[in-house]
Amino acid sequence: MDITLTEFIGYAASAVLLFSFTRKDLKKLRWFNSLGCLLFVIYGFMLDSIPVLITNLAIIAINAYYLFFKKEDTSVTGDIDN
Repeated sequence: MDITLTEFIGYAASAVLLFSFTRKDLKKLRWFNSLGCLLFVIYGFMLDSIPVLITNLAIIAINAYYLFFKKEDTSVTGDIDN
């Protein structure tokens, strides 16, 4: 079974994206998710697929916002002792 470079990148993107959802640490999840999305951007470019490009660029932007600009709330809600 011969796969093209485009297919390989698509499979790699899928694998990294799936792996990202196994991370418990939200910061690591966002980093791996961004890497998967970047691979999907490359894949979308190779396929000339605007919807794949737009969606994954938007997800990268959202991840970047939470990684670099938004301070995460570390407070515990619903704690009876507070």
